[in-house]
Amino acid sequence: MSAIIQHLIDAVSLGGIYALAALGIGLIFGIMGLINFAHGNFFMIGAYVIFLMSGRPVLIVAATTLVVVILLALSSDRFVFRPLRGAGGPTLLIASFGLAYLLENIILMIFGGRPKAVDFGHGLVESVTIGSVRISQLDIFTIATTAVLLTGLTLFLRKTRYGTEMRAAASDFRMARLLGIRANRVVATAFAVSGVLAAAVSFLLVAQTGAVIPGMGLIPVLFAFVATIMGGLGSLPGAALAGFILGFGSVGLQIVLPHDLVPYRDAFLFTLVVIIYALFPGGLMSGLRRQGGERV
Repeated sequence: MSAIIQHLIDAVSLGGIYALAALGIGLIFGIMGLINFAHGNFFMIGAYVIFLMSGRPVLIVAATTLVVVILLALSSDRFVFRPLRGAGGPTLLIASFGLAYLLENIILMIFGGRPKAVDFGHGLVESVTIGSVRISQLDIFTIATTAVLLTGLTLFLRKTRYGTEMRAAASDFRMARLLGIRANRVVATAFAVSGVLAAAVSFLLVAQTGAVIPGMGLIPVLFAFVATIMGGLGSLPGAALAGFILGFGSVGLQIVLPHDLVPYRDAFLFTLVVIIYALFPGGLMSGLRRQGGERV
C-alpha cells in the first residue's frame, strides 16, 4: 500500500508539471488560435535566470524569474505576434518556431551547450515520513504549487474583470471586440498569465533536475502540446486533465513495463494517446460533455 501511495504521489507531481505547461499553451490558443511552441523556451529562459541568481535568497530569485519570464512573454506578444495578428494560423505557428529557435540560440551563444549545475531547491531533496510512506519534499512542493496555481487561475478567470474578458474572447473573439473588449489588453493579459505559469514550470524543472541546458523546455512543451490537443483545443479544464493523465500514464508505465522495455516508455505512452484520440476525436472534454448529454 505504501508503494502504491508513493507512485500516486509521483504521478500527481509529474502530471501537475504537464498540466501547468499545457495550461500556458491552451490559454493562448483559446484566445488567439496560436500554438506557441516558444512557450517551452520560456521555461528555459526562466531556468537560466535561476542559474544566474543561484545563491541569493529564494524570494529574490523567485521574484526576478517571474518578472523576467512575464516580460519575455509580453515582449513576444508585442514584437512578434501582434504585428502578425491578421495573418493566418500557419504564419503565427512559423513565427513561434522562429522565436523558439532565436531564444535557444541566444542561450547557446551566451552559455554554451553544456549542462550547468544549479544550486537551487537542495532543501527539497529530503523526504518526510507520514505513517509508513516516505514522501519527497519536492513532490509535496510540486503538488502544492500546482494546486495553488490551478486554484488561482480558476478564481482569476471567474472572479475578475480581466478573466471575464479573457473567457469572452476565448468564446467568440470577434463578438467580444464588438462589445468593447480591447483585443490588445486581453491578449497581453493572456501572455502575462502564461508567463506566470511558465516561470512556475521553470522552478519545478530546475528543482527536479538540478541543472540547466539549452533546449530543456522541448520535452515538457511537447507533452504540454499533446495534453492541449488531447484535452480539446481551447479547453483549459481539458488541458489540465490531460496533463494529469499523461503524468499517471508515464509513472504507471514505468512501473508495469519489463525492465528491458522501460527505455521505450514514451512510445507506449503515445500509443495510449493515439487510442484516446481515436475514442475522443474532439478531445476529452468534448467526449465527456457528449456522454453527459450536453450538446457539442
